[in-house]
Amino acid sequence: MTPPAQAGSHASANRVFRTALRYSALLALVIAVVGGVVGWSVDGSRGLTSALIGTAMALVFLGITSVSILFANRWSGQEFFVGILFGVVMGSWLVKFVIFLVLGFILKDQPWVNAPILFGSVIVGVVGSLVIDAVVAAKVRVPYVSDDILPKASPQDSDQG
Repeated sequence: MTPPAQAGSHASANRVFRTALRYSALLALVIAVVGGVVGWSVDGSRGLTSALIGTAMALVFLGITSVSILFANRWSGQEFFVGILFGVVMGSWLVKFVIFLVLGFILKDQPWVNAPILFGSVIVGVVGSLVIDAVVAAKVRVPYVSDDILPKASPQDSDQG
């Protein structure tokens, strides 16, 4: 395996994922507060706990994708970058799927969990994160070309045009 790229040659898209992570964390805080209040008013401490667990699950699952891409981007510009990126992202999605299934089976019949509130917190987190990703991607300015350095034009090139 080739070593990670030098510090200055990270993919320019990294700031997109960092921005999405920051806004997702802010969204999770809002969901925790609003979901906690709604959960508490609907089902007391059980509802509050469910909302907080659902928010934590959404934040972790959504963060795994951005973090995995940021990790894989360390090899940007290397010969096997596409394979590394694909492997890391698909591996992270598989891990998220397995964790989600395990947590779903463990938490579904717990007496201290209100399943609709937990599920609602997860869904609001996922939908909110999709909106954040779309807004961040639409507003970001990423160059059309990669971080490659183009050759300088020679004086003869300017005389021919």
